[in-house]
Amino acid sequence: MAINFEQIKELLGAITNTDIAEFVLKNSDFELTVRRGNGPIPMAAPSVMAAVPVPDSPKESSIASRQEDYEAVKSPMVGTFYRAPAPDEPPYVEVGDRVRAGQVLCIIEAMKLMNEIEAETPGQVMEILVQNGESVEYGQTLMYIKTS
Repeated sequence: MAINFEQIKELLGAITNTDIAEFVLKNSDFELTVRRGNGPIPMAAPSVMAAVPVPDSPKESSIASRQEDYEAVKSPMVGTFYRAPAPDEPPYVEVGDRVRAGQVLCIIEAMKLMNEIEAETPGQVMEILVQNGESVEYGQTLMYIKTS
C-alpha cells in the first residue's frame, strides 16, 4: 500500500474531528502513529522520519482586517472544497446571498467522504476565498459571512 503526503494530511484532518485518542497505520515500508493528549512521544526509527513542509499562508482577505461583524467560515478538515453538490448543479451559495443558521454553504471532500459545511449564524455571504476543486487545509478560511 503506497501512501502519499496528501493522503496523510487528509487522514489527519479526518481524525481531528473524532474522539479517537490513538491511531496506528502500519505497512511494510512505514508506521504512522497519531496520539492525542500530553503523553510521551515515542521515537520513530530514523528511516521513517521525514520533514513535513509547512504550507504557504492562505489567501488574505480585505474583509477580515476591517470588519468585526464578519464571521470567518473555516474548514474543519483537510480536503477538497466544492461549491456545489455536483458539477452540473448550481453552487450552494454565491456572494451576496443571505443564509440561515444550519444552511449548507459548501462541501469538503475528505477520504472519499462528502462533508457538508453549514453556516453557524444567519447572515450574508460577503466573500468566498477558495476556488471550486481547490485543496484546503484544516482551519483555512473558506468564506466570510456578515452576521445579521
